[in-house]
Amino acid sequence: MKLVLFLLPALAMGQVVPDAPYFEKGKIRALIVTGRNNHDWRATTPFLRQALEAAGRFDVRVTEEPMGMGAESLRPYDVLVVNYCGPRWSAVTEKAVEEFVRAGKGLVAIHAASYPFGDVEVLSERMGRTGVFEKPWTEWARMVGARWGAGEPKTGHGARHAYTVKWKNGAHPVARGLAPQFLISDELYHNFRLEPGIEVLATAYDAPDKRGTGKEEPLVWTVNYGKGRVFHTALGHDVAAMQSPGFVVSYARGAEWAARNAVSLPAEIDLDAKEKDAVRVLVATGGHSHEASFYSLFEGNRRLRVTVDPHPAAFRRDIRKAYDVVVLYDLMATMPEEHKANLQAFVEIGKGVVVLHHALADFADWEWWWKEVTGGLYDLKKSGFQHDLELVVKPVGTHPIVKGLPEMRIYDETYIRVWQAEGIEPLLTLDHATSDRVVGWIGPSKAWKAVVLQPGHGREAHQSPWYRTLVERAILWCAGRL
Repeated sequence: MKLVLFLLPALAMGQVVPDAPYFEKGKIRALIVTGRNNHDWRATTPFLRQALEAAGRFDVRVTEEPMGMGAESLRPYDVLVVNYCGPRWSAVTEKAVEEFVRAGKGLVAIHAASYPFGDVEVLSERMGRTGVFEKPWTEWARMVGARWGAGEPKTGHGARHAYTVKWKNGAHPVARGLAPQFLISDELYHNFRLEPGIEVLATAYDAPDKRGTGKEEPLVWTVNYGKGRVFHTALGHDVAAMQSPGFVVSYARGAEWAARNAVSLPAEIDLDAKEKDAVRVLVATGGHSHEASFYSLFEGNRRLRVTVDPHPAAFRRDIRKAYDVVVLYDLMATMPEEHKANLQAFVEIGKGVVVLHHALADFADWEWWWKEVTGGLYDLKKSGFQHDLELVVKPVGTHPIVKGLPEMRIYDETYIRVWQAEGIEPLLTLDHATSDRVVGWIGPSKAWKAVVLQPGHGREAHQSPWYRTLVERAILWCAGRL
C-alpha cells in the first residue's frame, strides 16, 4: 500500500518512474539512431550494436524512427550513436538532441552522419534528390565539427581503396595505448569544411591516383559542445569497412569517451569474445551431409569455445586435456581402435558427450558406446526416418537441461524404432506416428555424462532459439556448469 501511495503522486504530476531497472546496472546506455541513410544502414546498424556489446561496457538500444524523439525519450541515455543520413528531424527532436549533448551527454557521428542536415545540395545530389532542398540544420555542423561543401573544392571522396589511418594525437584518451596506425578499406572523405575548435585525432593520405587530394585528410576528431562531447569518424562506409579492428576499437573507445569523458576499454576488442572459463568444445562431423546452418548453433556464444574437427581426424590423439565436452554431429559406422580408445579415455575421466540427431547411428560395432554411454542406437537396417514434419516436442522432468523450457513447435525429421537402453532419463517426448516417444535423454550410466538430443536435422531447428538453448544447456551440464 505504501508503494501505491508513493507512485500515484509521481504519476499525477507527470513524472517518470525511474528507468534503472530496464538497463544493465553500471553500463553505458547507448542509443543508436538510424532508419534513413544513403548507405546500407540495415547491415551496418547491427554491426555497430555488436561492436559496442562486444566491448562489454554498453547497454545498447536502437531507434529507426528518430523523428519523434524528445527530451524525455533521450533522458535515460548517456550517448547517441548517429548512423543516419536523411531528411531533417522535427524541431522538437533537433532541440532535444542539442540540449542532450550541451547538458553533458555524448554523441558519436558515423561516416555519412557528417552531412545529413548540413549541405543539402550535396545530400540531395547524392541521394538522387536533385532539386529537393531543405533549410539546413546549422547547429548539427557545429556539433559534429564539420560540414560538406558543394563549391570547389567539393567535399566528397575518391575511389574506395585500402589505406592507412594514422593517429595524430596519441595522448588523447581515445587513442592512448593504440598502435600508431591501422589499415582499412573504405571511402576516404576529403575537403571537409571544418569548424573551429575541433581536435583532430587521426588522418589518412588521400592518394591522387585514387582521385584524392594528395593531402593528409582529417577523418577522426572530437568536439566539445557545451558540457558534452562529440566523437566523429568519417570511417565506416559499410560492414566490410567497419570490420577493420582499427575501426572497431576507435569507435567503441570514442563512444565511451563521449559518454564518460574517459576511456577504460582495452586496445583490442574481440567481436567474438569468450569468457575466461568458457567451455572447450570439440565438434566432430563427417559421414553425413548437413546444412551449414548447424555451425550457427555456436556463433556469438561467450560461454563456449568451439573447435570443429571432422572425421577421420577428430579422435586421432588424446583429447582429455584439450576439451571439456565432445559434441557429435557425425555418422560413422566405425572408426579405428586407437580413435575409440581416445574417445573412451575422455569419457571415463568424467568428461561429457552430447549426441545430436544423426550421430545416434554412430559406432554400431562398438557396443560399449551405445549400450553404456549413449543408451541409444539408430540401426541403419531396422530404424526409420521421415523428413519435413511439423512437430511439437515436450520437455519432461526437472533436469536442469530442460527445466523451465516450454513445449515447442519445431520443423524437423523424426526417427522411429531407435534402440534405447533401460535406465535412460527422458528429457524430451514427442507424440507422432512416425517417431519414438522419447526423443531426448540422459545416458543410462551414472558413471558417464552423455546427453542425446534427437532433433536437429536442418536449418529450421538450428535457427530455433529453443533448440539452441537446449544444445547450450546440454553442453554446460556435461561440463559441470549447469
